[in-house]
Amino acid sequence: MSSIPSEQFVLRSRIPELDTLRGIAVLLVLFFHGFNLTPIHVARPAKVVGWFLGATAGGWMGVNLFFVLSGFLITGILLNTRSAPHYYREFYRRRALRILPAYYLILAVLLLVTRLGMANRNVGWPFLGLSFVYLANVTDLFGVASQYTVLWSLAVEEHFYLLWPTAVRWLTRRGLTIACIVLVAGCPALRAFYYLRGYEYGAGYTWLTADGLACGALLAILVRGALGSRRGLMLFAAGTAVLALAVFVGGLPYGIYLSRTLAGGAFRYTFLNLAFTAVVAGALAVSATRFASLLRIGWLKFFGDISYGLYLVHMLAFDVVDHFGARLLPSIYSTPQGFLTVCLRFLVGSGFSITLAYGSRWYFEERFLRLREKRESIPTATLPKAAEEVAAAS
Repeated sequence: MSSIPSEQFVLRSRIPELDTLRGIAVLLVLFFHGFNLTPIHVARPAKVVGWFLGATAGGWMGVNLFFVLSGFLITGILLNTRSAPHYYREFYRRRALRILPAYYLILAVLLLVTRLGMANRNVGWPFLGLSFVYLANVTDLFGVASQYTVLWSLAVEEHFYLLWPTAVRWLTRRGLTIACIVLVAGCPALRAFYYLRGYEYGAGYTWLTADGLACGALLAILVRGALGSRRGLMLFAAGTAVLALAVFVGGLPYGIYLSRTLAGGAFRYTFLNLAFTAVVAGALAVSATRFASLLRIGWLKFFGDISYGLYLVHMLAFDVVDHFGARLLPSIYSTPQGFLTVCLRFLVGSGFSITLAYGSRWYFEERFLRLREKRESIPTATLPKAAEEVAAAS
């Protein structure tokens, strides 16, 4: 019998299927902001256009997919290195070199662009100061408006990086499993409590949104134990998908698909997190099989590679396009337009975003990644090479 741990047959040195999922996640967000936050009003949209706009309106779900991927990959890194020397130092050094340069660059660009009046957005010092220390998801608690909303999920991720390494270092796998289950059950309970008390239950506070990260973390723990085989993963994926469907179907009479109901406010994220956990588990199960080619899509991998920068910059890019577009073509922004005009605006804005993200990834972020590799790295033999990039892109 082979002495190779069973999970290594699933977790190989490279899992391109997860790059594809990352590309899907960032495109969901891009289409959501590109077609649902546009200042151009569509005149009498046809039924098929209405269907398309309705479909893109759900693109915010891409953030939930990012959270599940991040929880899975970061927890895997921590589990694989929990006994290594300089555990904390190496983890935070590598995280900092991957995340901080592009993050602080976008803060500087936000300040510059808004001060020069090049975008329809005003970002003030209080918001920038709170965002600088990764508090963009709780600015309202300080009486500061959220002025660049995509930063909220990066704040949630950073809080996860701050607290979770200690949990992984000192808890047993059973203890970690229990902690994940508590988070998966506790976050919707807190959302329900907030709803009933009239609080902002849909806010991006870490304690209301950490269940997606916990779902991914739970998968990382289980795949290194009971689910360390493709058959185990397929069964887990199927069971989790059935559970997600049960949550959704059970919540239908109570408006789980609506954010304004108790069921929607509390359990809509739960349904999505479970569904995306099933997707990630399924992708792991089919990797390195004859079906893996279905998830190895080159153009989606391209978007996965640039997803962090694209997520950071795309809203600002659309703002710049709208700012100059309203001055050069005022009639387009002041009167109802056909859907093709909205599509043209999306193509220009997304093209600008993709160009900026590509330049950032390969000509700015890559410099810091090379610095990270100059020192001896901690072995992560059973993790995807792109794991840290995936986790940074939410």
